[in-house]
Order: sequence, then structure tokens, then C-alpha cells
Amino acid sequence: MSAYPPMPFHLETERLTLRPWAESDAPGFRDLLAARGKGEPPVERIRASIAEFLAATETTGIALLPVVRRAEGDFIGYCGLITGRCTLEEPEIAFELFPHAHNHGYATEAAAAVVEAAATTGRTRLWATVGTWNAPSLRVLAKLAFTRDHLSTEQTAGEVAWLTRPLS
Repeated sequence: MSAYPPMPFHLETERLTLRPWAESDAPGFRDLLAARGKGEPPVERIRASIAEFLAATETTGIALLPVVRRAEGDFIGYCGLITGRCTLEEPEIAFELFPHAHNHGYATEAAAAVVEAAATTGRTRLWATVGTWNAPSLRVLAKLAFTRDHLSTEQTAGEVAWLTRPLS
């Protein structure tokens, strides 16, 4: 169990709701992963991933949360905190939205809510890792005051920018 209190798992912004995963998110999550262009994962694998997300949230107190537009009620992606390449003490922010939800400020809005939620846990720093080719995600992170710390090269991801942001 974490030395930090859990982050809030229900976040509301002007246009978005971030909340815990539900079984009903499986089709949308499968479609989001398929939008990456590498095939459609089996729904059983998606349901298992959702169960893993919920179990991890229970033990870590941090969460990757579905992002739903409030007015439309539709699932447009996810945003939250993960350990990923980082630690539970200094977790990593992660987000991914459907292409049709790009260029509307949703990623910035969702990520800002997650940064605020992370700050309530008493943590002092967040990380983000993103491929250097991913200019839109780098712009979102810049808007949220993340600054580049260093670069690494990974066999599957290529050149990865490591960004960090103090929480105060």
C-alpha cells in the first residue's frame, strides 16, 4: 500500500468527467486501442485490462481513468497516473484520446484535472514520458508546465522524452 492517500477517482471539469472503469467501457476502450492501427484486441483481453486497472487502483491509490464528455456522454479516451516507467512516489501521467477528440483541448483539460488530483496526495513531483515524435502530447505537457529532464532511446518506442513537473 502507498504511503500517500489515494488520489480522487471522480474528477469533473467544465466539459469532462473522469471516473473509475466499468465493464461498459470495454467496447470503447477496444476501439481506442484499435485506432492505433495495430488491430483490434479481443474483448476478453480488454475486460482483463479493465479488471487489472481496478485492482491496481485498489493497491496503489492512483488510477488511469476513462475520459467521458459530459454533454455527449461518450467515452473519448483515458487519462491518469500510472507507475509505467516511474515509481509510485513519483508517478507518470498518461493520456490517450480518440483521433476525433484531438485538437479540442480535451487532453489538456483532463490532464490538468489529474495533475490537481495528484497534488492532493502530497506527492512532490510527476513525470511524463512521450515519444519525441509526438508533438501534440508534448504541447499538452508544456501547457501544464512539464519541462524536459532527459531523453532515452528504447527498442520499441524509439527516442523518448522524460518530462517532469513539481507539485506544490
